Amino acid sequence: MVKQLELDYSFDQTESLNRQSNKNTALSNFKFIDLFAGIGGFHLAMHELGGVCVFASEIDRYARATYIHNFRKISSQLFDQDCFNDDIRKIVPEEIPDFDVLCAGFPCQPFSQAGYKRGFDDVHNSERGNLFFNIAEIIEVKKPRAYFLENVRGLINHNHGQTFKLIHEILVHDLGYSFYYQIVKASDYGLPQLRPRVFIVGFRDESSFSGDPADVSSAKERATSRTFSFPPKIPLKFNMSDVWGGICSREIGFTLRVGGRGSPINDRRNWDSYLVDEEVRQLTYVEARKMQGFPTDFEFPVSPTQAIKQLGNSVAVDAIRAVGINVISYMNSLQKEQKKMKNKQNKGEWSELLAFVRILAEQKIILSDADLQATENYFQVKKVTSQNINLDFLLAEKDKVEIVNRQTGHTKSLIISSLINENVLNTLTTAIKNGKRTFSIPEFEVIQNVLGLTVVKLGNSSQKADIILDIENEKIAKINEGFGIKSYLGSKPTLFNASGNTNFIFEIENLATNKIDEINNIKTRTKLTDRIKKIEQYGGKFQYVAPEKKTLEYNLKMVDLSMPRIIGSILLAFYKNRISAISKIVDYIHDHTDLQQTIQYEDKDWLIHKVKQLLVDILLGFFAGNEWDGIYKAQGTIVVKETGEQVAFHIIDIESLKSYLFEHIKLDTPSTTRHRYGKLILESDKKLYFKLNLQLRF
Repeated sequence: MVKQLELDYSFDQTESLNRQSNKNTALSNFKFIDLFAGIGGFHLAMHELGGVCVFASEIDRYARATYIHNFRKISSQLFDQDCFNDDIRKIVPEEIPDFDVLCAGFPCQPFSQAGYKRGFDDVHNSERGNLFFNIAEIIEVKKPRAYFLENVRGLINHNHGQTFKLIHEILVHDLGYSFYYQIVKASDYGLPQLRPRVFIVGFRDESSFSGDPADVSSAKERATSRTFSFPPKIPLKFNMSDVWGGICSREIGFTLRVGGRGSPINDRRNWDSYLVDEEVRQLTYVEARKMQGFPTDFEFPVSPTQAIKQLGNSVAVDAIRAVGINVISYMNSLQKEQKKMKNKQNKGEWSELLAFVRILAEQKIILSDADLQATENYFQVKKVTSQNINLDFLLAEKDKVEIVNRQTGHTKSLIISSLINENVLNTLTTAIKNGKRTFSIPEFEVIQNVLGLTVVKLGNSSQKADIILDIENEKIAKINEGFGIKSYLGSKPTLFNASGNTNFIFEIENLATNKIDEINNIKTRTKLTDRIKKIEQYGGKFQYVAPEKKTLEYNLKMVDLSMPRIIGSILLAFYKNRISAISKIVDYIHDHTDLQQTIQYEDKDWLIHKVKQLLVDILLGFFAGNEWDGIYKAQGTIVVKETGEQVAFHIIDIESLKSYLFEHIKLDTPSTTRHRYGKLILESDKKLYFKLNLQLRF
């Protein structure tokens, strides 16, 4: 009987790691990443649906050993390209290979009944409560087609629902994804285990045409449109008697977990003792493996104790697979729907197009002085294009544009004043200024159609040059000069966007760890300043350590070897004293020797020179998340003013650009929760740390 049961179980486990023929070919050819990967429950399920794992992250060394042991042969790309990361906080999102689906069973202890339920405030054991924001950052940078998250059901009601609300707001309102969730039990999809978990899935750009799935006000709209649905429940594939090979008193088992192992069978904390054939038996990893849906050929190169712990931390494979089928199918169907979407963009993106068509109409760019005022100097523009389009717009004759398709060689001529004039430009400017979030501008779509501009965006977030020009004046002639575009038609543009890449770490010396909660619980309007002052009031001292990400440290040292420490002093001056203007911060550092000591200060002119160079290098050269080769990726910038008029800077007059940036750039305070900074953190080395974030805005 036992042998027959094993045969039946093996027959049901068509998910065997080595049975490639069982892949669903209709779902194949997608790429996914596996965050907080554990031993690979997500990986196993998504791989069987035809997916290829291109990146994974898991910090536990024993789980990593099990993961590598089981997946090395079937995921060569993951391991051959050294894409198995250990600490998600070390990830630079820009360096992750492109992928379609983000999978993550992010740490549940901060939200679970078994843990301390600190949630996002859990900083007593590294930063496990904040790690959702690493997921959000990766989504923001890589823009996958879908995400698939798993956590304990306590996440929904944690902190009276505020935690779940914040997760929803970030995924939907900040990142533009849809949001679906459901409490799923392992037993809902055939496995004999309770294990209630919240599954959260969402899709890029879906809300643009089907409404916000988590917004009650859009329910009526969604009723007439197709939306994602979780799969229907199915009967058990086998029960606990099948798992044990004997008569078990329970058909469905307890939820596998980590703590409390070995409690008496009648204890309320019991989860691993069962009555089988009227004898008490304790669960081993063999039974736990079946309950979680792992195949019999899934091996554990670790101790039995570690194996049972790893399974308790894993996901129910069959539940992931069942929901995963719907996720991939729906994601693929959305691709067809999204081609029909209206042309919606935000103010910054519309401003890029406005700058583009204004140059076509005016056929020149006027250079600016340090105060953003037009000078008498200008460049005549001979060609306009961008990296994202295959068209060249040649401006050889006044009022005439010749449009050349670089791929086909086809050309057509256009009298530009028949399409774009000052009234049209003013209308477009007003439409951009009045727009909210993402919106359409019908007048712009007419112009795009005539010009043949089928792209939505001229540039993207990984490019410094939004537009490429051939320019000349009486002194010089340049081809393919890249220009960034900064617009004042919406909120003030940023020079350096906040992210986890822009955090700087400080060690806090001489502060007792029992002060963590008191200081972190300061919730005043000026909480960052007040926390810093409270730390110093208790005798704590800030010692600069380094940027959190090595890539940013590398880039800053490309500017100047002293630059990371200069930023450290700038951040302390800003957050402690609320001085935002970069020029005023330099004055403050000049007057305070404690900040000068860290940076080996020479004099004020020395510091001004260093800061000006940094600002230009950020504008034209590097991003926080990519190693910089020291070469400028753009040779200037175009500024769209509040009136819709525009002026430009070019490195031919780099001193005006430096002065403009130095006098107009301010430090800003981004979300402390979103970007994981501004709290005391007790790390595994028993030392206290505090992070500050750098964001620069015009």
